[in-house]
Amino acid sequence: MALIDLEPRQRPAHGRDGALSDWVRALQATAPIARQKQRLLPCVIEDMAQRRGAAPALLAQGESLTYRGLAERANRYARWALAHGLGKDETVGLLMPNRPEYMAVWLGITSVGGVVALLNVNLRGAALAHCIDVVAPRHAIVAAELLDAHRGAAAHITSRPRIWVHGGDDDAFPRIDREVERFAPAPLSPSERRGTSIADRALAIYTSGTTGLPKAANVSHRRLLQWSFWFAGLMNTGPDDRMYDCLPMYHSIGGVVATGALLVNGGAVVIRERFSAKNFWDDVCEWDCTLFQYIGELCRYLAGAPAHPRERGHRLRLACGNGLRADVWPRFAERFAIPRILEFYAATEGNVSLYNVEGEVGAIGRVPSFLAHRLPLALVKFDAATGEPARDAEGFCIRCAAGESGEAIGRIGDGAAQAGAAFEGYTGAPDTARKILRNVFAPGDAWYRTGDLMRQDESGFFYFVDRIGDTFRWKGENVATSEVAAAISAFAGIVETTVYGVAIPGCEGAAGMATLVPAGTLDLAALRKHLAQHLPAYARPLFLRIKDRIETTATFKHKTADLARQGYDPAATDDAIYFDDPAQQTFVRLDRARYERIQAGMVRL
Repeated sequence: MALIDLEPRQRPAHGRDGALSDWVRALQATAPIARQKQRLLPCVIEDMAQRRGAAPALLAQGESLTYRGLAERANRYARWALAHGLGKDETVGLLMPNRPEYMAVWLGITSVGGVVALLNVNLRGAALAHCIDVVAPRHAIVAAELLDAHRGAAAHITSRPRIWVHGGDDDAFPRIDREVERFAPAPLSPSERRGTSIADRALAIYTSGTTGLPKAANVSHRRLLQWSFWFAGLMNTGPDDRMYDCLPMYHSIGGVVATGALLVNGGAVVIRERFSAKNFWDDVCEWDCTLFQYIGELCRYLAGAPAHPRERGHRLRLACGNGLRADVWPRFAERFAIPRILEFYAATEGNVSLYNVEGEVGAIGRVPSFLAHRLPLALVKFDAATGEPARDAEGFCIRCAAGESGEAIGRIGDGAAQAGAAFEGYTGAPDTARKILRNVFAPGDAWYRTGDLMRQDESGFFYFVDRIGDTFRWKGENVATSEVAAAISAFAGIVETTVYGVAIPGCEGAAGMATLVPAGTLDLAALRKHLAQHLPAYARPLFLRIKDRIETTATFKHKTADLARQGYDPAATDDAIYFDDPAQQTFVRLDRARYERIQAGMVRL
């Protein structure tokens, strides 16, 4: 990410008093969580249903739920889980596009001690099968429109859950939307809740982390409450607020933060299946939204889109999200008259979080002195040669000075008193162990590795620098290079391949690029079709480079540094480079003219 020094006049003021009020509200909102160990998020929704009743909770085109309707629908799913013998801590997979019913499903199942795995709707084949198998669900709920995707993965699935279809007219599986109608919508009794507490697991949310295939992060009921009430406090949500949420509900931000932060205070959430720059301002205005949950790429798309007649005729008071670049931030806020932007940094499984409540352009946040004990964070020098933090002569990690880039790590707490510093890990113990750094500053201490490089300025603000490891981030998604390489290698005639990310001017993150060694003539059209069947759109390489061999290190690792540095510039090599042209829907040879058009932002990616 490019770092831009900003003049004071470019820094929209929220004011120290306003920032302090935000922190205080967030602390007050989350304080009761630890004291009420069996008050889960579903219980909060149930209580809100008693108070708000017919008020809208989740809104969408063609389907909406009031608070009463959401609570009742969730209770039906809870009793479905009990009736079908789902044990406490047993898992149900959920493969469903964004819609109000989505939240009702997991609220209900988790309220009786079940765990719901939120499956990425873009995955196909072996990748989807892997995500199902790592959680070994007893049941899987699949939306009718995604049955083909599930069938395509079925041959690779070893866990064999019982499949329930939601909607449609396919007779191969039972219809869960009809099945749940058999169960009572009334509030659950204590015995039905089976003593489920905030310490129990609620969700499995997938993250690619820094290496390998997606991992399923454990998310407890405590974490769901913490996210919901914390952001409710920071955003000062209320019954008159409406959040526009077009982010994937299988992610923690689109599925929990954007929804929970409104629902715990009586507001409503407008759910769209996916982002559309064309329809964004019409949606925001027609649904009368006051809040918008973003990722940086969405803001960049909007800032680069043609003028829209309603782009300043909205009632938005705040945009909340992460990844908003310093060069896009002022243009986005000024063009669309966004009064305030709340940028933050967090990870689903991590114990490190930062909040930029002051509106410091380009910063991902800071840690106020009075919260340092609750948000333990350090930057340590990173050794790119070993892929590990550097150590001093005594074997301890070295803290970065102001302005120095280093890996962000978070101290792992122990016990309820340090719940905010907990690392709940993944469903796989080896994955969990790899994220823990030990003997960091003292013998026996343990810290969570974020895999992110950051720097901190003299004022205490943190700035994102880059990702560590074999990933790149594109279209708001972390992409594991090993997963992409595996999909390419599965295509007949590929001898070897290496995958990496390349920066494109004006674009957030890095686009995928693959260097290939084919056995003979490469059928690019067939390869493109193969990749579309095996990878989500954001993970497919945008550029291909054809070579007769890929240089390796002494330990037989591909030397990707030079390849990544040369990127997709046809002048940097005699190798053929191809571009997956979205207009032509095919790989085309990249010449100088097309390269220059991409560099100038004239090609829509």
